Amino acid sequence: MRLKKNIATSEEGFIFNPGTGDSFSTNEIGTEIIALLKDEKPQGKIIESICAKYDVDQNQFEKDLDDYLSQLKDYTILE
Repeated sequence: MRLKKNIATSEEGFIFNPGTGDSFSTNEIGTEIIALLKDEKPQGKIIESICAKYDVDQNQFEKDLDDYLSQLKDYTILE
């Protein structure tokens, strides 16, 4: 999964899609996921990185990440 190249993001969790004019905000973990996607990290590396940094259950995080990525696709944030 890759973030579309024209997507603007901020360290505060603001996401802007200039193609649609839509803007979104996300929490701290969502912001880190977006940054990892911008660096073109594969899903396995995203899971590894977030689970190492936060006290989260890996199985639950994998489900949550799938949901989050699905939302990003629905909002045309991902290619």
